[in-house]
Amino acid sequence: MLLSHAMLRFAILSFLAISLFSQDRAGTVQVRVSTDRSDWRYEPGQPVRFRIVAVQDGHPLSGIQVSYRIGPEMMPPRIDQTATLSAGGLTVDGGTLNEPGFLRCIVTIERNGKVYRGLATAAFRPEAIQPTQQDPPDFDPFWAAGKAALAKVPIDAKVTPLPEYGNSSVDCYHVNLQNVGMGSAPSRFYGVLCEPKAPGKYPALLSVPGAGVRPYRGLATMAARGIITLQVGIHGIPVTMDQSVYDSLGAGALANYNTFGLDNRDRYYYRRVYLGCVRANDFLTSHPKWDGTHLAVTGGSQGGALSIVTAALDSRVKGLAAYYPALSDVTGYLQNRAGGWPHMFRAADGPLAHRSPDKIDTTRYYDVVNFARRIKVPGFYSWGFNDETCPPTSMYSAYNVISAQKKLLLALETGHNNVPEQVAQVDEWLQAFLKTRSPGN
Repeated sequence: MLLSHAMLRFAILSFLAISLFSQDRAGTVQVRVSTDRSDWRYEPGQPVRFRIVAVQDGHPLSGIQVSYRIGPEMMPPRIDQTATLSAGGLTVDGGTLNEPGFLRCIVTIERNGKVYRGLATAAFRPEAIQPTQQDPPDFDPFWAAGKAALAKVPIDAKVTPLPEYGNSSVDCYHVNLQNVGMGSAPSRFYGVLCEPKAPGKYPALLSVPGAGVRPYRGLATMAARGIITLQVGIHGIPVTMDQSVYDSLGAGALANYNTFGLDNRDRYYYRRVYLGCVRANDFLTSHPKWDGTHLAVTGGSQGGALSIVTAALDSRVKGLAAYYPALSDVTGYLQNRAGGWPHMFRAADGPLAHRSPDKIDTTRYYDVVNFARRIKVPGFYSWGFNDETCPPTSMYSAYNVISAQKKLLLALETGHNNVPEQVAQVDEWLQAFLKTRSPGN
């Protein structure tokens, strides 16, 4: 039977309506966890309540199962439960800590075959956290000997122009310096130098890297503001090669480099790295445009650690800015609390276990805590409470023993990352610190 025009029109509209309302939706689910105090801070013994909400397309989800685990950060959970989430969210009792530290709630939900995750971390008087790491009596002689050995190695700087890295006001160069090696033979240390084109004298900034194996392009934007910058790599390889080279090294020869030689303080991987940062300053302070006085160092994670280390080892450094410093109080796990990246003592047994006396002893000479004790210059530090790579317990362990002028900027909800507002404040501090202290400015 033939359909009338009106009936055909109705059938088409009905089909479109059914198709519209039966469409599948795709959208990221956000799991939001918060504490019942806006500053995330508690006194030991005070209870914490965590609020859990999940949203998709901006609207709350309800009737779904959530799993939550609560306990001291990086430690086995004290509470491990599931519950049904309502549209109004879920509030759970988190318990408390009876000593300074951090209590973390990690929440996961599964939706459409994918797991989503959120967390919040309550702080219990973090300014009272003290390190577990021991300060060896021969720490200073050990590093004095290292610097003396470095001083005997000529810089032998090789500088190659990188015109494509610069801009109208900045020239850039690939820098290749001689450094101490693992044995008697020297090694090399590489970076990208960016310098203002205009004649004059300028402050200098050393940029030290986070963990991993990658190329670098230098800090041309910072150099355009009137600062000589040197961004270095740590692995003794050029920093301008194709990304695939670094990917191969990171997955192969340089995998787990952070524990190479850990059983011997004279051959631990970071000995050459720490002294290489001093060598980078040797080069910067010999630059003909350097103002002769003002030198700062900055970096995040491993670079945050290297910023503190370099400032402690090298009296030419006048200030530092460090994001979430790694390698801080790595022995925390030996005292049943969070330790710093690279977490070499987290496992008590198995293939990743490193809890032998010689390895523990080596870390005493490389832990950021023991360099922090020796900081004498102003520093600006920044991190968040939700960092699971560099736990805040470990970072406060280092920060709390710094007796020099210091400022801490907290981006509470961040993990192992920065937010633009945080970066802007750190950069502003660095520029003001260097520029206001430069002759003629």
